[in-house]
Amino acid sequence: MTSSPLLHDPNLAVRIRDRDPQVLTAVVDAYMNQILRAARGAGLNQQQAEEVTQNTFTTFIETAPRFEGRSHVRTWIFGIFYRKIQEARRGFAKDRRIDDIDEVFESRFDQSGSWSRPPRGPEDILSSKEVRLEIDDCLETVPDRQRLAFVLREVEGLSTKEICKTLEVSDTNLGVMMFRVRNRLRDCLESKWQ
Repeated sequence: MTSSPLLHDPNLAVRIRDRDPQVLTAVVDAYMNQILRAARGAGLNQQQAEEVTQNTFTTFIETAPRFEGRSHVRTWIFGIFYRKIQEARRGFAKDRRIDDIDEVFESRFDQSGSWSRPPRGPEDILSSKEVRLEIDDCLETVPDRQRLAFVLREVEGLSTKEICKTLEVSDTNLGVMMFRVRNRLRDCLESKWQ
């Protein structure tokens, strides 16, 4: 991703507050794919991720006059994203409660009670895409905040400072979260590959 020269303008905060169309477009272009990847990495399906991404940038544009420039614009956008993902999860949780347990059971087991798709071992994993799917599956078992911290660090490459500001946690708390999520992932992957 090449960064637009507009994002390095010393008057960036003023231009964002003034809703300069060129600057707002440059910001959206620069960070849209990162936000979408982070939403997917946080466990949302493609449609949910696109919706959260759209809501994030809609809020960014609506609240642009309040941007003071005390933090990097990317940090500010990820802060908005974090709040939007929390809102979305509340809505998705309501939807999930409606799911019928019989449908879930039927989707995983056949008529005789055997796995429709049995768990696979490491010898079956042939490509990095499949490994990524295994990791994504394991991430489903991780609490939302820990998963988001992991995605922001390991997938999006945000700094500790940016993640702490986005998630509103201390460095120490982030370290504990990362330790826990990595341990859970290791345990989950080891159990899948035994």
